[in-house]
Amino acid sequence: MDSFHLWATYLLILGSIVGYALDRWPIEAVAAASLTAFLILFAALPFRDPAGIEVTAADMLSGFANPALITVMALLMIGQGLFATDAMALPTRWLARLGGSAGTGAVAIVLLAAMALSAFLNNTPVVVIFIPILTMLATQRGVAPSRVFMPLSFLSILGGMTTLLGSSTNLLVAGVAERSNITIGFFDITVPGIAIAAVGAFYVIKIMPKILKVRDGSGGRLVDPGGKQFLGELDIIEGHAFAGITARAGLFTGLGDLTPRMILRGEETILPPFDDITLTEGDRLIVTATRRAYAKALSSGNLTIKALDPSGQGGDEHTNKIGPDMVMAEAVVAPGSRYAGRTMQYSGLRTQFGITLFGLQRKSRMARSALSEIRLEPGDTLLLCGREAAIAALRGNHDLLLLEYSARPIPQGAKAALASSIFFAVVLMSAAGVLPIVVLAVLGALLMVATGCLTIGEAARSFDRSIFMLVGASIAAATALERTGGAALIADGTVSMLTGMPPAIILSGLFLVIAVMTNLLSNNATAVLFTPLALDMARRLGVAPEPFLACVIFAANASFATPIGYQTNLLVMGPGRYRFVDFLKAGIPLVILVWLTFSLVAPWYYAL
Repeated sequence: MDSFHLWATYLLILGSIVGYALDRWPIEAVAAASLTAFLILFAALPFRDPAGIEVTAADMLSGFANPALITVMALLMIGQGLFATDAMALPTRWLARLGGSAGTGAVAIVLLAAMALSAFLNNTPVVVIFIPILTMLATQRGVAPSRVFMPLSFLSILGGMTTLLGSSTNLLVAGVAERSNITIGFFDITVPGIAIAAVGAFYVIKIMPKILKVRDGSGGRLVDPGGKQFLGELDIIEGHAFAGITARAGLFTGLGDLTPRMILRGEETILPPFDDITLTEGDRLIVTATRRAYAKALSSGNLTIKALDPSGQGGDEHTNKIGPDMVMAEAVVAPGSRYAGRTMQYSGLRTQFGITLFGLQRKSRMARSALSEIRLEPGDTLLLCGREAAIAALRGNHDLLLLEYSARPIPQGAKAALASSIFFAVVLMSAAGVLPIVVLAVLGALLMVATGCLTIGEAARSFDRSIFMLVGASIAAATALERTGGAALIADGTVSMLTGMPPAIILSGLFLVIAVMTNLLSNNATAVLFTPLALDMARRLGVAPEPFLACVIFAANASFATPIGYQTNLLVMGPGRYRFVDFLKAGIPLVILVWLTFSLVAPWYYAL
């Protein structure tokens, strides 16, 4: 064994972890530095593993073609497709009603449902199912992403510990044990698994949200990008979905999130309260609503919103169809703007930029007149809709100041059913084992783009470069650790150190070592490495192998302290806006809790 390469690998891994934990540099930068160091080490000083095979640069870079990484990236694209089409709106509303008025109640129900489902399905598709649901639910209830997504991953892992089918790690350990004629039943790990899951769930739901740092600067709550009220105008044309709706007790219940302010009927102006007023064809309905409500109205496909012709030459145009690259954005009328004093009808925005003006928000007062008759003033915030390129053309305009990061795609509501079908086909076929999940995920991502559920730009934006670099560098480190014999040295050292101690102490010590390793390598690699060692330790002690196999299963699944230990951690890293240090802060206490719970429950349950 080449001790130089072995110890150099240890030092590089330690340096990488310190770099991630300090949180002074972007994850991508630390990962790139780590990867470069490994490439230089094995290129400048060639090394052959015990089998006589040289470790090459291709081995160090193989992580970027790793099926787990490709799967995560493709699944993130599929999830973005669900979000872009508003496909999870219906189940989200149902869960929100079930959870009551408190945002945390609805979120807790979803998280516990994911945990229960993980006992019978592989964790990865379960997390993929619930990411878009929790994204919408958290936005609606004003819950910060950091309070939601890491708990989702951790609870799915805990739920997967309760049955043999809950995790690929469980099945992998069972497969290795089968070679020694030892069979692990479906519910053989359920009792200790439930004990561990119960303790872990209490920590994740009650304590962990207080540990996680909110990185959105909103004091623990999401900043609602659609919270401002914009004045808008709807024309009730022939066949309009709102035609025939009658106000009861002054309320038009069929308008959803649109709040009526005034009805223009010919020369007549009807003001609130709207007692027993029926909307008829030809009415002009003046409403106030958030940008989210306007986007929802556009994406529904059954609502026409007046799109004024600013040139005044083509009459009014109505639209209820939007293209896949349509976005909504906000812009402020600048002081001294040439648009100041113009009515919205004659602003010229449509002819100059191809942009439709859907609403206006005025800080001083909310105007109560037809949208087309309002004269713009400096400081007015305009709600604009247009193609992505047209909105981008406003950047640098000195008359209209485009609010950065306000541009968001309008959900393609008409494609929600199609996006849902693609998603559930991927999940169900993966659960049934029809094809490997990496193949299904790539196919699903391709179909999302090919069918128009997702644009190329949206698909590219779902690609998380920090995850990409982190996984690539981590697999390079894991490869170096295995090929230099560093992993085997740790495993053998553990066996030697624990020899001669009582079985319960040995089991607890083995669990702790495996739990540390699974957060540095991966859950499956650690399981494969330690299962034969665990069986050998049980044989030497003359005890049943079941507690040692359970130890490997639970400890290898305890991948809570780093994002690289488990695939679901990588899936939630982007949506939750987490950094490496967040997993250390929230995950290490959970690893310790799981270890202590197992150390107390295992001797009792297995009668050691």
